[in-house]
Amino acid sequence: MKDNILCSKTHEYVYAENGVYCIGLTDYAISQLGDIVFVELPEIGSKYKKGEIFGTVESVKAASELYMPVGGTVTAINEELIEKPELLNETAFDEAWLIKVESTFFAEDSEDLTEYGTYREEAE
Repeated sequence: MKDNILCSKTHEYVYAENGVYCIGLTDYAISQLGDIVFVELPEIGSKYKKGEIFGTVESVKAASELYMPVGGTVTAINEELIEKPELLNETAFDEAWLIKVESTFFAEDSEDLTEYGTYREEAE
């Protein structure tokens, strides 16, 4: 797992990797949703502000909207999750990221995000 993961109150995470920001759904959120069966992600090039909805994840229990933890432009989506959304049930991190974004707003947008360890303590 990455050391530099920051999490939002809406259970998305973000971490820097090679100059872009990887965004995903936290393991806590996935455990609360149950078995994930569908993921809807945006198109590459889409621009979002912090807090805007960028996608949806559906489980056997419920559907949940995905919110941008930081503003930016989508540079990649995890195509594998579109075909195999159940991969999120195995891991929230590494190969289970949702989107990657370029962000010039990271410094200001990340001010209210929480380090992963603290997030997990508060979530439980």
